[in-house]
Amino acid sequence: MDYPNLAQISDQLESANSRDRMVALAHLRNVPAEEAVPLIKKVLDDPSLQVRSMAVFALGVKQTDECYPILVKLLETDPDYGIRADAAGALGYLEDARAFESLVRTFYEDTQWLVRFSAAVALGNIKDPRARQVLTQALDSEEIVVQQAAISALGEIKAIEAVDDILRFAQSPDWLVRQRLAEALGNLPTDKSQSALKFLAKDSHSQVAQAASISLNRLQEATKPA
Repeated sequence: MDYPNLAQISDQLESANSRDRMVALAHLRNVPAEEAVPLIKKVLDDPSLQVRSMAVFALGVKQTDECYPILVKLLETDPDYGIRADAAGALGYLEDARAFESLVRTFYEDTQWLVRFSAAVALGNIKDPRARQVLTQALDSEEIVVQQAAISALGEIKAIEAVDDILRFAQSPDWLVRQRLAEALGNLPTDKSQSALKFLAKDSHSQVAQAASISLNRLQEATKPA
C-alpha cells in the first residue's frame, strides 16, 4: 500500500486552518501506528477542540506503547470534559486492562455524565470482569444513557451474576434501554435470560424484538449439545 506523504501531513498539521489539520489527521488513517503517533501528538494541545478530539480518538486506533500513558493523563487531568470522555473512549479501543483503575476512578469521581458514560462503555470494551460492581452501581444512574452503557457493558464482560440486576429494565419505557438489555442478555446464558428474551421478542418496538430474537437464537445455539 502507498502511504500518504508524511512530510506533507506534518506540514498540514501546522496549518493555521483547523480544517486543514483535521484533514491531515484523517490522512493518517492508512499510516502505520509507529509513524502516525508522533504526528498525532503534534495536535494533542491544538486550540481547536475538534482537532484535539480527533487526535485523542486516533490514539485509540493507532496503538503504540506511548498511547496508553498519554490517554490516561488526558482522562485524569484534562480540563475539558469532552476530551476526558474521548480519552475514556480511546482507552476502551486499546482494550488494555491497565486502564481498569483509571476508568473506575473516573466513573466515581468525574462530575460530567458524558465522561462517566464513556468510562462505562470503555469498561465493557476492555472486558475486565472486575468491572461488575461499578457497572451494577451505574444501573442506578439518573442518566438513561449511562444506564444503557452499563447494561451493554455487563453483557460485554459476561457478568452472569448481574442478570437479576439488569432484568428490572425489561419493561423500561425507553426502547433503547430495552434494546441494550436484549443485546446484553445474548451474552449471559441463563434460564432467566432466555425467558426474558422470549418476552422481549414480542416487544412493541421492532428493533427491540429483533435484538431479542437474535440474542435468543445465539443462546439456543450455544446450549445445543455438540
